[in-house]
Amino acid sequence: MIPPGIRPDTLASELLELNRALGAGLAKVGQIREQDVQLAQTPKDLVHSEDRMQLFRFRPLAERRVATPVLIVYSLVSRHTMTDLQEDRSMVRKLLAQGLDVYLVDWGYPMPVDRWLTTDDYISGYLDGCVEHICAAHGVDAVNLLGICQGGVLSLCYAALEPRRVKNLTLTMTPVDFHADRDEDNREFGFINLWQRYMDVDLLVDAFGNVPGDFMAWVFSETRPLANVAKYATSLLDVIDDENRLMYFLRMEKWISDNPDFAGEACREWMKDLYQENRLIRGEFAPGGRRVKLSEITMPVLNVYADNDHLVPPRTTRALAEHVGTADYTELALPGGHIGVYVGSRTQNTFAPAIADWLRERD
Repeated sequence: MIPPGIRPDTLASELLELNRALGAGLAKVGQIREQDVQLAQTPKDLVHSEDRMQLFRFRPLAERRVATPVLIVYSLVSRHTMTDLQEDRSMVRKLLAQGLDVYLVDWGYPMPVDRWLTTDDYISGYLDGCVEHICAAHGVDAVNLLGICQGGVLSLCYAALEPRRVKNLTLTMTPVDFHADRDEDNREFGFINLWQRYMDVDLLVDAFGNVPGDFMAWVFSETRPLANVAKYATSLLDVIDDENRLMYFLRMEKWISDNPDFAGEACREWMKDLYQENRLIRGEFAPGGRRVKLSEITMPVLNVYADNDHLVPPRTTRALAEHVGTADYTELALPGGHIGVYVGSRTQNTFAPAIADWLRERD
């Protein structure tokens, strides 16, 4: 039986045209060289390093309008290149254009020897070393921290443990209450929350050591399985004749496929202490034996979330408001999803300028 709306007399020609377009598109993609699909091209300089970690300072694009430097702290399980995807879709460039002095932590790719790194090594070791370097270089006592997703959790912990070193704290798409993922009807949502909550973490880490980046990438892809399949058919066909849109598509795919491993012990703490036992919001998370008290966060806080975030549901982020120790707390809701906020066309002219304006008011 032929489905309604399908015309047998045109079906064959439409299928032939689709096949022609797909073939032409794939041939076009095949002519693009990997070196043509470059990410993170905004000029920057390596200013500090330790083990796999590197600290970069971006070269200015405008006159300085905020005196205190900004340190971007990205996730451990994906690459910071998403923040500087291409010239017209670059959070970094937008911040620089606003007159900010921008630094960025590149965590690198963990090696087998890094299997024993803990969250405390990242917070009190590498991150603290970056902050100390910036403070010494600029002759200041504190920096502006800008945490992204998992990097936001690291920034939140650092700000609570070392409040004198953080002048202003900006969090973007950052989970805080890892169990605040039920809707008004008490239905659970947020695949990542549920998957990690019921995972046998000890078995995972003991089997792998460092949890492979490809495994974590597969988990993230399963949050939207149909969309991830469709993009290689319908979405690719939509952009195949537009060079700019095609290059953006390919850069996103290159970023998605670039996944560092997750250091074993840090992964164990992340999944058990936070996703399973929700220790951060309860004031029981203690990396390196030092308890993180959110009430110690007394500096101004800007908490940014995406209203359609399927990885970090807004409720898990907004829970922070009831626990910080500052009266200068601001929330900013942006349209889009977890990654779209950073690279989507709808927020390119609002996201970074809003952060810069907020920082200027408190400089």
